[in-house]
Formats: sequence, structure tokens, C-alpha cells
Amino acid sequence: MWSVFFESIKEMSLKSGIANMTPLHLLMLAIAGFFIYLSIRRGFEPLLLLPIAFGMLLANLPLGNMMHPVIWDHIKELQFADLFNGDKFGLLDILYLGVKLGVYPPLIFLGIGAMTDFGPLIANPKSLILGAAAQIGIFFTFFGAMMLGFNPQEAGAIAIIGGADGPTAIFTTTKLAPHLLGPIALAAYSYMALVPVIQPPIMRLMTTKKERAVVMEQLRPVSKIEKIIFPIVVTVIVSLIIPDATPLVGMLMLGNLFRESGVVARLSETSQNALINIITMFLGISVGATASAEKLAQPGYGIQALKIIVLGMAAFALCTATGVLFGKILYWVTGGKVNPLIGSAGVSAVPMAARVSQKVGQEENPGNFLLMHAMGPNVAGVIGSAVAAGVLISMLGG
Repeated sequence: MWSVFFESIKEMSLKSGIANMTPLHLLMLAIAGFFIYLSIRRGFEPLLLLPIAFGMLLANLPLGNMMHPVIWDHIKELQFADLFNGDKFGLLDILYLGVKLGVYPPLIFLGIGAMTDFGPLIANPKSLILGAAAQIGIFFTFFGAMMLGFNPQEAGAIAIIGGADGPTAIFTTTKLAPHLLGPIALAAYSYMALVPVIQPPIMRLMTTKKERAVVMEQLRPVSKIEKIIFPIVVTVIVSLIIPDATPLVGMLMLGNLFRESGVVARLSETSQNALINIITMFLGISVGATASAEKLAQPGYGIQALKIIVLGMAAFALCTATGVLFGKILYWVTGGKVNPLIGSAGVSAVPMAARVSQKVGQEENPGNFLLMHAMGPNVAGVIGSAVAAGVLISMLGG
């Protein structure tokens, strides 16, 4: 009897997650733990980083069967009925469908639009130049990725990290290089969280003390009719010129129209609260779960992931630099009326990048208030990153 009992214990232990743990699993669990620490203790984008980190943790517990990232590389070989096969698909595989089908990012943009005030951009249209300029770094990074051995589709997905917009990076990657979604999503959200650390040194290096101390004139008031017309006009123009940008820009502007119309308060409130929070949870958990030991064990995948991390940093730095550079050009053109620091807010990390411009400006001149001026390029960057994604998808998506 005892022999049967011990044999059962032995058999059960061999089928446990502990017995199937590998060094790669331990490494990924350690990385997940580090991200959990950053989100809780350091406050780095906890709404995104915490679910991403826990998704990584769930995917790297052997035999948990929550997520199977490897099968998504061959999704065309699977049938829809397979989704109901518990041996092949887990809970997070089902949630990941929203990523794979490109549903989550536009819905997040709907919520972002409902939370965004485009007034500073409308009041100062020159901000659009800075929002567009900050996207130039994306295309420099594209060629850098090509030189490092990535194919055009992979290079395009990596380059969009520079826009500092996680949903846009995920949307672009699912269209161009879904097999790289894990490292690209993690890099995009990590650099978004590190905006206050990465941007200031670049901003100080590229500007003089005199330029950083410039006090800008107060923005003009923007009428309600202007705010209502703006999202409609932007949707029509962008969609006609770059149709592939329509899912992101269209949902962004619909959310903003909810906000500005004043007649659908419940829809606006739902979009910017309940809806965006639910989608963020699903997106974060399922994207984090793509970063599994099984994926990392694929030949060359680890090297690719390291290259993506380096290129993502380069992309973000270049986007910040090109935004500041065009800010300096506007400073010279206007005779010193534009503070170049607001150019760094042309990346899409709203409103964090605008707050960084405000902080660095006040370090030189405590009476300087750049926040509203920086919000113009910042919200322009949201539109700009979506347009850049549309351009890349149109050119490279085949």
C-alpha cells in the first residue's frame, strides 16, 4: 500500500510545475517580479505595467496552460473551433484575440479621446508641426533596424516604439510582425513609463539656458464649435489620405466628440473610465503573457529581443530629439517666442511628456508655466503616432 502511495506522490510531483521549471522560466519570473516592483513601489505606469507583469508571471508558470504564445505564430493553421479546446487554448489565449484581431488598441484610443482636450492644439496650430516632427525619429529607427538584420515589416513594428504610444505599437505590430509582439509591447510601455528619466537629459543637451527660460504668451480661448468641428475634420482628412490610420484616429476622434458635444455625458464617462480600464486590463495581461520562456527558447529570439530593447530606446531618444530640434527652429523663426522644450512633448505619452516639459522649464525659470503650451504638441503626437502607424502599415503591410 505504501509503495502505491509513494509512487502516486512521485508521479504527481513529476507532473507539477516545479518539476518542469527551467532556468528560462526562472529568468522570466524574475523579470515579471521586477516589473511588479517597478509598478507598485516606483509607480511606473502601474495601470499598464502591473497587468503586463502579472501576465508574464502567469505565462511562465509551467503547465498552467493559461497562454500558448507559440501557437499564435501559426494561427492560420488553426480552426475557430480550436478556441473551445481547453487542451490547446487557455483563458489568456481567448483574451489575446482582442489583440490579434486589432480590437483593443482602437478601443483604448476611444477612451483616450474622451479624456483629451485638443484645445491647446487648436489654439496654437504650430503645435501640429512639433507633434509631426517628433515622429521623424520613427523613420530613422526603421532604417537602423533594417541594418541590424530585421525585415521591413519587423523594422516598421520596432520603429513605432519611438512614438511612445503603447496601443499604437501593439496595433502596428499585430499587423506587421505579430511574432515580436511580446518584446515590442514591453519595450514600448517600459519607455513610456521612463519618460521622466529619459527625456530631460536630451532636452538639456539640445537647448541653452536662455531657450529653456522662455516664457510663452497665454493661449487664446477656444470656442465649443471649434472643439466639435475639429474631431470630425481630422477623421475625414486622415482617413481619406491614410486609410490604414482610420481605426486609431477614428476611435480617438469619436471619443473626443463624445467629450466635446456635451450631449452624451454617459458615453463619455464610460469611455474614459469603465471601458478603457477593462480593455487596459485585458490588453496588459494578454500582451504580458506573450513574453514566455517558450518564446524565448526559440532560436535567435533572445537576441532579437535585446536588439528590440536597444532600438526602442534609440527610437524614443530620436523622437524626443527631433521634437526639440523643431522646437528650436520655431524659437528662431518666431524671434524667441516659442520655448523649444515643448517640442519634446511631441511624443505620444500624454500627459507625462507635457509635464516633463513643464518641470524642465521651471528648473530654469520658476515662474514659467509651459504645461498648456506643451499639451498642444503632446496631443498632436497622439494623432501623429497613429498617422505614422498608418503609413507604415500601408507601405509594409502588403
